[in-house]
Amino acid sequence: MTHRTSEAAGEWPAPPDAFDLLDPVVGHHIVNTLGWHSLRPLQEEAVAPLLGGEDAVLVAPTAGGKTEAAVFPLLSRMNRRGWKGTSVLYVCPLKALLNNLQPRLEAYAGWLGRTVGLWHGDIATSRRRKLLVQRPDILLTTPESLESMLVSTHVDHRSFYSGLHSVVVDEVHAFAGDDRGWHLLAVLERLSRVADRPLQRIGLSATIGNPVELLGWLQGSGQGRRPGRVVAPGVKPQSALPGAPDKADLPSTTADIELDYVGSVANAALVISALHRGEKRLVFCESRRTVEELGEQLRLRGVTTFLSHASLSVDERRRAETAFAEARDCVIISTSTLELGIDVGDLDRVIQLDSPRTVASFLQRLGRTGRRTGSTRNCLFLALDDDGLLAAAALLLQWSRGWVEPVSAPPEPRHLVAQQLLALCLQEHRVGENLWQEWWGGVGPFGPGAAPVVRHLVEQGYLDQDGGLLFIGPEAEHRYGHRHFMNLTAVFTAPPEFTVMNGRTEIGRTDPDLLTEEVQGPRRLLLAGRSWLVTHIDWSRRRCFVTPIDEGGRARWNGFGAERVLSFDLTRAARDVLLGENPPVRLTQRAQTRLAEARDAHVDTVHPGGTVITRRPDGDVRWWTWAGHRANATLSATLPLAVSPHVRANAHWIRLRDDLTAEDWAGAVADAKDGLSLPEVDGHALKGLKFSEALPPRLAEATLAARTSDEEGARLTLAEPVRFITFTHTR
Repeated sequence: MTHRTSEAAGEWPAPPDAFDLLDPVVGHHIVNTLGWHSLRPLQEEAVAPLLGGEDAVLVAPTAGGKTEAAVFPLLSRMNRRGWKGTSVLYVCPLKALLNNLQPRLEAYAGWLGRTVGLWHGDIATSRRRKLLVQRPDILLTTPESLESMLVSTHVDHRSFYSGLHSVVVDEVHAFAGDDRGWHLLAVLERLSRVADRPLQRIGLSATIGNPVELLGWLQGSGQGRRPGRVVAPGVKPQSALPGAPDKADLPSTTADIELDYVGSVANAALVISALHRGEKRLVFCESRRTVEELGEQLRLRGVTTFLSHASLSVDERRRAETAFAEARDCVIISTSTLELGIDVGDLDRVIQLDSPRTVASFLQRLGRTGRRTGSTRNCLFLALDDDGLLAAAALLLQWSRGWVEPVSAPPEPRHLVAQQLLALCLQEHRVGENLWQEWWGGVGPFGPGAAPVVRHLVEQGYLDQDGGLLFIGPEAEHRYGHRHFMNLTAVFTAPPEFTVMNGRTEIGRTDPDLLTEEVQGPRRLLLAGRSWLVTHIDWSRRRCFVTPIDEGGRARWNGFGAERVLSFDLTRAARDVLLGENPPVRLTQRAQTRLAEARDAHVDTVHPGGTVITRRPDGDVRWWTWAGHRANATLSATLPLAVSPHVRANAHWIRLRDDLTAEDWAGAVADAKDGLSLPEVDGHALKGLKFSEALPPRLAEATLAARTSDEEGARLTLAEPVRFITFTHTR
C-alpha cells in the first residue's frame, strides 16, 4: 500500500490485518489527512466485526476514539457495497453532541464523496426540506426526531429509509438506563420493518459494569439471532451468547483527585476564582439552580463565565459550547448537559460541586481532562454541605474499588407501549388488530403482554377499531393532537415553564412559581448567570419580559423526578466511610475535619456487622439500614405494622412506630419472609410518568411501583442482624 510510510521508520499505521481491511481511500486519509501513525486498539479490534455486519458495543473511556472505530468501517462497507441514500443513522442523546460531531463526520464522509445531514428540533424547516430531497448518506439525529419523521405527513419514510443498513447509537448507556432507551429500541424495530431488513446496531459507550447485557438489550429482536460482540481496549472481544462473561476492564483509577469542603456556593466561587487562573475550567453542578447561583457569583468576581443547562436558550448554550473550543481563561458551569462526548478541546480542569449521581457519570466527567500529552486526568470536589461531602467520599470510595453501576433498562415500560401503539397508528394510519406485535418483533414489553394496554386504548377512545383495523381515536386527538401530535414524540413529561425575553432575545425558561409567589418589592430572576428585573408577564403566551440588573435575582425549577435517588451500593459505601474508610484521594484539612465530625455524629447509627435500630427519649425510633432510597421504600411497604405511616423513608433510615417492641419487630420480620411488597405509589408521582393517563390506573401504578423498588437490596438488608440501641438522654 503506497500511502504508508515504512515500518523501519517506526510509523506503520496499524497491524495489516485490521488496517488493510478498510477502504484504501479511508486508509489513505487516516495517514495523510489525519496524520495518524496507528489506529487505537479499540479501532483495530472493531474493524473486522463491523465490516462483517455484526452488532457490537464498543467500550472505551471518554476520548477513546469510539466514533472513528464505528465510522471508518461503516464508510468502508458503504463504499464497497454501493449503499445509496440514507444508509447509516448516527443517534445521540443530546443535540449539542450532534452539533459537535457534524463537522468531523462530514470530513470523514467527504473522503469518499459521501454526505452527512443533521436533523433535530433546532434545525430550520428549510434545511430539513433540503435533506428530504438530497438525502444524506449519514443522518445525525435523536430518537425523538426519528419518531417525528415516521409519523410526519410531510416525510415519505418508506422511501427515505429504504436504503438504511446500520445504526450507530452514541452514548448508548445514557439511553439504556431510562425510558428514552425503550423508546429508541421500539423506534429501531419499526425502522427495521420500514427498511425491510435487519439493521446492524452499534453502540458506543464509556466504561460500564455490564456491557454484554447492554449489547443484548441493544440488539432487540435480533438478540440470539444475529452475531454480536463487545469490543473493549485490552479485552478479548466477547460474544453476546448466553453465559458469556459480562465484564470489560475498568479504567485505571490513576488520576489527580482532591476532595474539599467549602460549605456554600459563595465559598465555592471564591475557591474557583482563586485557583488555576489562566486555565479553562469545567464545573459540574447537580442542579440548574446551583449552576445559576455559581455563575452569578463568579461573574461578580470578574471571572469569564459561561453556563449550560436545559432551561437556557439555544444561543446561550451554544456560547458555552463555543467556549470549549475557543476560550482559554474561563470557567464553564454545567449540569450533565456537557457530560457526554462533546469535544471539550484543550480543557485543563474539572471541578465538581458535591457529588455526581453515579460512578459512571463521574468517569464521564473525569474523562474531560487529561487529553493532552503529559497531562493527567483531574477533578476537584467541592462539597457544599455535610451530605454532599459524605456522598462524594462514598462515590470516590466505590470508584477506587473499580466498581461501576450496571446499566439496566427501567422495568415494565407499559406507558411507552401505549405511546408506541399510538405512534404506529399515526405512522401507518391503520394497523391490523392482530398484526401490531409484528412491528416490534416481540421485543420485551411490546409482545403479547401488551394486549391489556391495547384493549384499554380502544375502550377509552385513544384508538378506534373497525373491520379488524386500529386507528387513532378522538381521545388521542384531544390529548396529543396539538401541533401535529408533537407531544406524542417526546418521552418525558416536562413541567410548564415561562420563556424569559430581554427585548426580542430569548434568555431561557423559568419556573412559573417564581412569577406567581408573593414578593416584597420588585420581582427579580436569575437566569444565564445574570439577574433580571421582571417588567411584564404575558400569561396567555407564557412569556415574561425582563431588563438586566446588577444582582439579587433568584433561580428555581421544580421538575418531576428531580429528587436525588441514592442506590444501595453508594449508600453502603457511605456507611463504610462513616465506619472509618477514606477514599484514596487527597482530602483537604477542612474535609478531614468535617468527616471526623460526621463519624462522631453517626457513631451509634452504623455497624459493620449489620443494621441498627435506635430509640431516643422523645419517641424517635429509626432503623438505620443504609440501604438506599428504593430498598428502604420496599422495606417500608413490606413491614407496614412496624413502620411509622407518616414519615417517608430516606436512603439511610426508616422511621419505625414509637411503641415498637423487640417482639413486634421479630414478628414483622418473620412475616416478611413470605415475600416483599412493592412501594405505595403517590398519585401525584404518576404525573411524571408520561402517557400514564393512557393506561388502566392499576397498570400505571404497578409500573411506577416496580420502578421505585429494590428487592435485592431489601432482601440483603432483611437478612442482616440488627442491633437495638436505646438512649436515656437526648444527645
